[in-house]
Amino acid sequence: MKTPPTSLDLNEVAFLFDVDGTLLDLAPTPREVWVPASLRDSLACLSTRTAGAVAFVSGRPLKELDLIFTPLQFPGVGGHGAEFRRTGEHAILQLAVELDSDLKRWLPMATEIGPGILVEDKGYSLALHYRLVPDKGPAVETEVRQICAKLPKAMIEILPGKSVIEVKQVGFNKATGVKRLMRHGPFASRRPLFFGDDITDEDVFAIMPEFRGLAFSVGRKVAGASGNFNMPAAVRDWLQQICSS
Repeated sequence: MKTPPTSLDLNEVAFLFDVDGTLLDLAPTPREVWVPASLRDSLACLSTRTAGAVAFVSGRPLKELDLIFTPLQFPGVGGHGAEFRRTGEHAILQLAVELDSDLKRWLPMATEIGPGILVEDKGYSLALHYRLVPDKGPAVETEVRQICAKLPKAMIEILPGKSVIEVKQVGFNKATGVKRLMRHGPFASRRPLFFGDDITDEDVFAIMPEFRGLAFSVGRKVAGASGNFNMPAAVRDWLQQICSS
């Protein structure tokens, strides 16, 4: 697979980006991610040249993305589809209630497996990161599934990812958020290009044909993707090339 060309008609396309592992290198903990100044410049340039057709599609809450990328503020899908913002100026719409309080109380018990397992409460979901202790991954996933099985009334799904196990409610995902986004200008009249790296991004890959869109994987090669970047740095370099052309 190959990367997309840099000679795109920016009046006809929209750019949809996952963040962690796609635009940004994964860090030891979610709070340690770093945004290069060159990436901020590229995203601002791209937004201007596409009349605002640049959006984030992330598992992170949108307010957290605003903080990470400050002073930039883009349209987006946050919380794996639990949040939506039509443009950077619009208010954030909450499309789901927070994760069940019992789950939030019991899931952190998985950290008893050993040190290095970090808990991240995203409101609509709860994530257990084991990047610092990758060998503990199978044990973390087993423990999470056992805890969830004890609460059968909760309508939830378990999302394995890169050194993380996340639990969220059913009924929404990144794809449902992207479908909503594509109903609004300036996205509705454009061909979307989606960039993602993880299992949760595959839902969006699957719907790209509905919008004549293309999907590009980052890191791993994914069946059905139109192309592949070997790492986030390659995506950032490609964006710089577009903005300098």
